[in-house]
Amino acid sequence: MDEPLKAIDQVSTTAIDLAIRFGPRVLVAILILIAGVLAGRWAGRVTLRALARFHLDPPVRSLVEKIVRVFVLALFGIMALQNLGVELLPLIAGLGVAGAGIALAMQGVLGNIVAGLTIIFTRPYRVGDFISIQKEEGEVLDVSLFSTVLGHPDLSRVVIPNRKIVGEILHNYGKLRQLDVEVGVAYDTDMSAALRAVEETVRANPRVLQDPKPVIGVARLAPSQVAIAVKPWVKVPDYAAAGAELQQAILQSFRSRNIVIPFPQREVRMLPA
Repeated sequence: MDEPLKAIDQVSTTAIDLAIRFGPRVLVAILILIAGVLAGRWAGRVTLRALARFHLDPPVRSLVEKIVRVFVLALFGIMALQNLGVELLPLIAGLGVAGAGIALAMQGVLGNIVAGLTIIFTRPYRVGDFISIQKEEGEVLDVSLFSTVLGHPDLSRVVIPNRKIVGEILHNYGKLRQLDVEVGVAYDTDMSAALRAVEETVRANPRVLQDPKPVIGVARLAPSQVAIAVKPWVKVPDYAAAGAELQQAILQSFRSRNIVIPFPQREVRMLPA
């Protein structure tokens, strides 16, 4: 009966001794970490206010703010470890070995981060631009370290990992797109009248921008018709609607002016055997 009591007494004595020796250090370390979190938040807010005057993109400001917060917290974390008497050199060496293993296991994630940093700082596109890449297209809704989110014209969202973007051919339309409408008229049509009708129809559409100036002219001489190219610029959200409206309006204008849109024709001759 005495031996269990002695063991319990010894454990209690050891616990009290450890609490007296290391309790204040642990408490101070916790307070240092809490101060680090608060200082990191404060430094992040100050950084955002300082970056506001440089007109940087939101992803860049967010990234710099996060880096500052992590850096400040890391400094306070080192101070807390030193207060606990932890030897930092062996710890750093161990973290280096563990970091190498983690890097091998997370190559895809790290590749996305590196690609995200490249995109954020080189800025091949910005939020609000309409881009086409990897057979996908849409308006850029968000750019983060890991991925880029596109708003597709069918109202869905396309999430592309950043490593799939860097190094690929990227088509950035910006905030404008050029329509590519083609209409055919018969060869005996008065081309001046047809082009004038198309120009009036294009100018009457409120979605069409007058600057840049719309491109209208004869595109090619097809086998059964003269093809007229109609290429005005519109804002990205108006692209689909403007194309449909223009084609309907041009058709109605041609009908009211008796301008013929010919059907494809082929002449077949039967040769004697």
